[in-house]
Amino acid sequence: MDVIDFARYFGALALVLALVGAAALAAKRYGVGGLTGLTKSANARRLSIVESLMVGPRHKLYLFKRDGVEHLVLIGPQGANVVESGVSAPIAAQILALREQPAEDAA
Repeated sequence: MDVIDFARYFGALALVLALVGAAALAAKRYGVGGLTGLTKSANARRLSIVESLMVGPRHKLYLFKRDGVEHLVLIGPQGANVVESGVSAPIAAQILALREQPAEDAA
């Protein structure tokens, strides 16, 4: 084999690795839904964990947010108990949530 053949093989390998890396960066930046043409609102999650706190060695408090309403839940070995439902977020968190909404939802 000639030196030119080795250079051609390594060049092809470098090109393929660069394309795979570019695809990985695009998937990370836009997400799989962004590559398939789905909008952010179609992928919007309805449930999230806002905050969690260890209360004891076997008990943990979670603040869940579902459809804009927060729920305080205590989870332990005996199961889960809803402590408070419909918790209102602090003013700063409400302002931040309004800023994060897409312009389509605000209208």
